[in-house]
Amino acid sequence: MFDEVEIRPARGVRLLFSPWARLALLLALLGTGAALLLSHDPRSLLTGTLSHQFTGGAAVAAFALAYGVCTAAFVPRPVLNLLAGALFGSGFGLGAAVAGSVLGAGLAFGLGRVLGQDALRPLLRTRWLRAADGQLSEHGFRTTLALRLFPGLPYWGVNYCAAVARTRWLPFLLATAIGVVPNTAAYVIAGSRAATPGSPVFLLAVGFVVVTALAGGCVGWRRRHRMGGDDAAGEETRELVGASGRR
Repeated sequence: MFDEVEIRPARGVRLLFSPWARLALLLALLGTGAALLLSHDPRSLLTGTLSHQFTGGAAVAAFALAYGVCTAAFVPRPVLNLLAGALFGSGFGLGAAVAGSVLGAGLAFGLGRVLGQDALRPLLRTRWLRAADGQLSEHGFRTTLALRLFPGLPYWGVNYCAAVARTRWLPFLLATAIGVVPNTAAYVIAGSRAATPGSPVFLLAVGFVVVTALAGGCVGWRRRHRMGGDDAAGEETRELVGASGRR
């Protein structure tokens, strides 16, 4: 009887900390955060709270903290970057946005690594998932830097994919801090000059955003085309090997 009483709690503890239980907790946390942000406009929350409760450097720090939480909960960074520029101008706005980007990336990476990696890694069986996992695991800094410089995937998607892969903490955060600067600066400058949309500075900032988006699309298309060619060559090689074996 005592053995059964001792075994049942042990099984309950193992179930509570199992990979799938932790993944369910991660999904619950993200779903709750997304629901809260959908029910309240993040822009009004940030501007109202910051303008009434914080001033100066405290407002910049509070915005960076809120920025990080919002990005982990799927709020698009371009909206937050424009808001940073409109609230704090180019200099302080860029500092707040970059700090918030790194903070949000670290938060999402930590949640994904602790709560989701063990459950999701066994599911990396398709060709595209294995290729992405290999790039992020073996070339974490270089791959993360490229994804930040030439955005094509959602910011939060890169964070959680890197967490599931074997990317290391320091290269991931360092590449994020460096890679987000150019694109973030363009959005922040555009937000700071939103009152004068015909100014050369605003037009240059918008043009830079468009060029980087197109460059990211071209890089992604070339990479996909190359991977498709490699897969076709591999399939042809396997067919030749199989044919020679049948002879």
